[in-house]
Amino acid sequence: MDAEFRFDVELPVRYRDLDTLDHVNNAVYATYLEQARTRYVDHLLGSVVTDGGMVLANLEINFRRPVTLEAGSVRVECGVLEMGESSFRMGYRVYGDDDSPAATGESVQVARDGESSRPLPAEWREAFQGFEPGLD
Repeated sequence: MDAEFRFDVELPVRYRDLDTLDHVNNAVYATYLEQARTRYVDHLLGSVVTDGGMVLANLEINFRRPVTLEAGSVRVECGVLEMGESSFRMGYRVYGDDDSPAATGESVQVARDGESSRPLPAEWREAFQGFEPGLD
């Protein structure tokens, strides 16, 4: 993933995040991406995440190296990579205590209206395109 992300969040590494090898457990990375995604969307669109306006349809995480408690925190970069008719794809990079990604990931979110998908609202498209250079 060669994308340059303009949004990032700093999240604490907690003792409860660790596995028996003292590494951040693989399942915790999904939570890190979720926290970054919800803050990103909230930053651009407001409360659309908490009012049921979208759901996660797909999540993929590639683990590259461990993060330990000594890192103290992780930095998650993220951004929208692509928009479809009713969905958008996001990319992520997770960093521990240096400049080499500990993990990368992608997710697909689908816009919802009650129980069914709906086209991405124009205001979402405008917000994403205004924030992400080169996004069509």
